[in-house]
Amino acid sequence: MVHNFRNDITVDWCPGCGDFGILTALTSALQELNLGAHDVAVISGIGCSGKTPHYVNAAGAHTLHGRAIPVAVGVKLTNPKLKVIVTGGDGDLMSIGAGHLVAEGRRNSGITVLMYDNAVYGLTKGQAAPTLKLGVQTKSLARPNIYDAINPIMLAISTGYSFVARGFSFEIAHLKNIIKQAVMFPGSAFIDILQPCPTYNNINTMDWYKKRVYKLDDDKTWDPVVTENDPKAEEKYNRAIEKSFEWGDRIPIGIFYVNKKIPPFTERLKQYVDNYENVPPAAQDVKTPDGRPILDPFETFKDKIIV
Repeated sequence: MVHNFRNDITVDWCPGCGDFGILTALTSALQELNLGAHDVAVISGIGCSGKTPHYVNAAGAHTLHGRAIPVAVGVKLTNPKLKVIVTGGDGDLMSIGAGHLVAEGRRNSGITVLMYDNAVYGLTKGQAAPTLKLGVQTKSLARPNIYDAINPIMLAISTGYSFVARGFSFEIAHLKNIIKQAVMFPGSAFIDILQPCPTYNNINTMDWYKKRVYKLDDDKTWDPVVTENDPKAEEKYNRAIEKSFEWGDRIPIGIFYVNKKIPPFTERLKQYVDNYENVPPAAQDVKTPDGRPILDPFETFKDKIIV
């Protein structure tokens, strides 16, 4: 029996929000992968995107602002068989959570990061988020944005994410297929998902995006996959970085970069942690049959206790 990942909790995002399309793409992807509720964990931070785990019929946690990634990594390393998905906004992941985002690229533990990118802080009344371009003035800003914008695709590629892509919340079938590939990829994946905020961003609207987005895979020469001993590895890396700067009249969506050469952190751990693959932390006993902890702290640390 196929598991239904969409539960019956009423969604309370604003009408026209791109989050609806992302939720549909995510739950459809998990369902088509024939995963069960106990195969998936969805972890979020703060913001409109933070509500996503509430609407997904799987294990999940709604965590602190900017801290979804370290929580997700803890879940993944404790139980490497789980498909662990982070849902965070551009403010949550690119501002207060940017350090954790970069660290996870280096670690490459095998989580999937979905970044809901609407260029504003939607939950706190439309302040400029890190992806809003310099000089842009949405209706929620008293003056044009005085900060420069972060390039999420370039950041993800350069910090080590081994699967990097961009989707559009109103291209649901296309986004669903990207999410399916990302979730099943052994290394960490990052997907920048463009979405309108109809309440606070009157510049980057649904119609604005629809006139501009185009699919990378429509170009038959586009090959983002780097394999072992690939003679074009450097060329593909540089081409993906160059493509990440394309913005304006044409905005590419699709898979920018896939690096199959770097082993995920869970594979590297096997070299140093005995029996990690067969008995990861989640499968280890922590108490005796009568309910007592296996480790008695007073016995284990008796030479450290001051009385």
